[in-house]
Amino acid sequence: MLAIDGITALPTVFKMGPIELTGFGLAVLAGFVLAQIICIRELTRRGQLVEADAMPDIIMAALIGTLIGAKTYYVILVGDVSAFFSRGGFVFWGGFIGAVILCTLTVRWKKLSFFRIADVAGISIAGGYAVGRTGCWAVGDDYGRPWSGPFSVRFPEGAPPSTAQNLQSMFGVELPPGTDPLEVIAVHPTQLYEVAMGFVMFLVLWRFRGHTHKVGWLAGVYCVLAGLERFIVEFFRAKDDRFVAGLTIAQVIALTIAVIGVGFLVARRDPKGSALAPV
Repeated sequence: MLAIDGITALPTVFKMGPIELTGFGLAVLAGFVLAQIICIRELTRRGQLVEADAMPDIIMAALIGTLIGAKTYYVILVGDVSAFFSRGGFVFWGGFIGAVILCTLTVRWKKLSFFRIADVAGISIAGGYAVGRTGCWAVGDDYGRPWSGPFSVRFPEGAPPSTAQNLQSMFGVELPPGTDPLEVIAVHPTQLYEVAMGFVMFLVLWRFRGHTHKVGWLAGVYCVLAGLERFIVEFFRAKDDRFVAGLTIAQVIALTIAVIGVGFLVARRDPKGSALAPV
């Protein structure tokens, strides 16, 4: 519903008898399925059939690593061990780090080439990310700071609801004196910003998938793009974890990932190759 105070977004929930499926769960599942399809297709196109056959196991490792890493990061962030068993609190960078660690162990266990996997992983992560982030919109999580623009969004049943009280107490947002604590505030729909930027990342990586640099070069492109994407969107997020020089912890991690990506680009670059080789 579009109104003067923004769009009102309600949680997406599907009920099948006693089973309740949230939009977040379905989006994350769809993201991992899409990631597996992309990886298998691209590895098969490259003739790397051994790696393609191993992808179901690697994707499973990525899923488990994501769940454990995301929750562990959240527990460290809030300083409450009981948060590990809460329904919410899945932090992207924590999930990303957890997935990288477990996938690396799985790749080594199967005696496969890390760089061959990494070269296609970036494409699949970007595609899965664009789909998975729709789940944050579906449950009203990870929204932004107050905004009065035409596409601002109110989350009266979000996780948590975007009330003045929550924005002030949980995210340190300053609001005009006298604001009703129970008022639902319109905010930046940062979930949709991330969906859009994730899709752009996917298109860029898909365009460069036929590069003729050393395997692993495309992983560097992904790291740079992912770092920049997260760094930018954090300026709009409702956050209260400023770490250094006014940057959030997520932004510091994003810059670190981007620097690692630059290292990949330099180390895996082939001066005689062309990143625009036909696919």
